[in-house]
Amino acid sequence: MDLFEMDETRTVTREEAAAKLRALADSLAKHNSVEFSRDGGRVTVAVPDEVHLKVEVELGEDNEIEIELTW
Repeated sequence: MDLFEMDETRTVTREEAAAKLRALADSLAKHNSVEFSRDGGRVTVAVPDEVHLKVEVELGEDNEIEIELTW
């Protein structure tokens, strides 16, 4: 299997970030998968019923909330 990596970093409003997270959560809940677009193509990632959820919060000079799902 070929490795697929996607790393997207861009500046958006807080509301746009919330909408992106909401769409991701809705897709997980309704379709058991999430879709990503890259280079004109789409990749669908099937997500199993149980996943490991990791939430990290870092406060300092730069603040960060990191959410990670693995399986």
